[in-house]
Amino acid sequence: MRDSYNRKIDYMRISVTNKCNFRCTYCMPEAKKVEETLSLDEIYQVAFAASECGISKFKITGGEPLVREGIVDFIKRLNDLDNVKDITMTSNGFYLLKYADALKSAGISSINVSLDSLDREKFKKIAGVDALEDVMAGIEASIKAGIATKINTVIQKGVNDDELFDIIELAKNDRVNIRFIEMMPIGHGKESKGVSNFEILERMKEKYIITEDTRRHGNGPAKYMKLEGFTGSIGFISAIHGKFCDACNRIRFTSTGKLKPCLCYDSNIDLKDILKDDSLSIDEKNTILREKINECIVSKPLAHSFEDISKISELKGMSEIGG
Repeated sequence: MRDSYNRKIDYMRISVTNKCNFRCTYCMPEAKKVEETLSLDEIYQVAFAASECGISKFKITGGEPLVREGIVDFIKRLNDLDNVKDITMTSNGFYLLKYADALKSAGISSINVSLDSLDREKFKKIAGVDALEDVMAGIEASIKAGIATKINTVIQKGVNDDELFDIIELAKNDRVNIRFIEMMPIGHGKESKGVSNFEILERMKEKYIITEDTRRHGNGPAKYMKLEGFTGSIGFISAIHGKFCDACNRIRFTSTGKLKPCLCYDSNIDLKDILKDDSLSIDEKNTILREKINECIVSKPLAHSFEDISKISELKGMSEIGG
């Protein structure tokens, strides 16, 4: 690990599929060939090697991870690894009503649900499917199952910025935290006009009494605020206007076999050939995988360049990278 980081890389986001039943804000599908996804056994081999490299926290992502057959058993296997301390998930919430209890039993401690509108027609336009009621039922099921539940929202000008306070009010009594994520210029995000978290906070200050929430709410970079009279907190992930690269503790692994040190750049280490090589024993594969994971950690750049689009080399959408 590079001395310039002076921190431990202990967190891996694992994409288990690039398929989704929604057309999410970041993950709008494109008319092109989709790479073959790895089996869950192959993804587990990488997670096992990562755990031996000091990775103790995993975020399960997609696409939509709950469309992947066998996902609950995969999470159980992850949870059984000796070095694993925390397993979380990002989901669109559509299948949470069905899976919430099983996910809790499997070892999921926290779920982030992507939700960009509370208006049925607007939700349908954004997501491409009439599923707002299903998602809201899934959020409630996650809460009842005892899973720490967060709502991830991307505010866009002229799209859902008029719903800002309606979304904030979800944190008042429903035992959820709301996190506003700045639109990043990746995939569909390059074409959209996001609202900065600074602007959102200024609007909030006009309506609420706000204090800083210093409690730790997860493994990510969100900064949280407490609103007077609210049970939940409001978090901000400000990749553009509050650059947090100096505190980034993660690497990513895509469902097609690529290790990525940073979202901003197309640099990656492809593990697919190693995983598919039948001439290698399990132990030999594990040794090589550990070497490649450590190589990814060492190659992690000091910072992204989202503020300068000309320097962004990653061309894939979030569903291909792992949102």
